[in-house]
Amino acid sequence: MRVDRYKLGHILVDKDLTASQLAKRAGLSRATISCIKGGKSCLYETAEKIANVLGVEVKDIREVSNP
Repeated sequence: MRVDRYKLGHILVDKDLTASQLAKRAGLSRATISCIKGGKSCLYETAEKIANVLGVEVKDIREVSNP
């Protein structure tokens, strides 16, 4: 699945978190967060970890695909 990088960026700003802080709190590497912010896909479990740290649901950060 893909995390919407724009939504993720806005939430990070709202929560006053850096990508490095998010990675550390989610138990992920900085490289993983960087790839996701760059538009790469990730496992649902990875998105869950990110969403948990941000206090949102996965659906709130999931990229909506256009038909």
